Amino acid sequence: MPRVITIDPGKSKCGLVLAEISEKKIYEAIIVKSELIEDYVRNLITAEDISQIIIGNGTTSREIREKLHFFKKALITFEEKNTTYRAKARYFQLFPISGLQFFIPREVFILNKNLDAISALIILEDYCKTKFTFNQNIDFKTWLK
Repeated sequence: MPRVITIDPGKSKCGLVLAEISEKKIYEAIIVKSELIEDYVRNLITAEDISQIIIGNGTTSREIREKLHFFKKALITFEEKNTTYRAKARYFQLFPISGLQFFIPREVFILNKNLDAISALIILEDYCKTKFTFNQNIDFKTWLK
């Protein structure tokens, strides 16, 4: 089955999600340094059957599209308004607070989190108009160095 890549572009880092649309499953969620996004996507394309790449239309979207010019299939730009803000709420849906931590303000938990991969997930869910589940345990805070 062909898979899709969704990218939340940024100046220094990009959130990236690899998903299967027909199964509504996420197979990978990672944060990649912006200067490494081209190489990372090239490697994914050689390993996976990628049918399209969806890129958020925000910060550095044009630059990321230019880096991915080699992709000869569908390269789609999609609205990403408020995805970073919405990612904070989605984070707690994905990773619910339990025990005594429940009484601590949520903002304390979110301060040091990198939400770019969750923003990429929200872009994908908005594009497909459906929620996705995870194929395995995924660490949304992973950086590709």
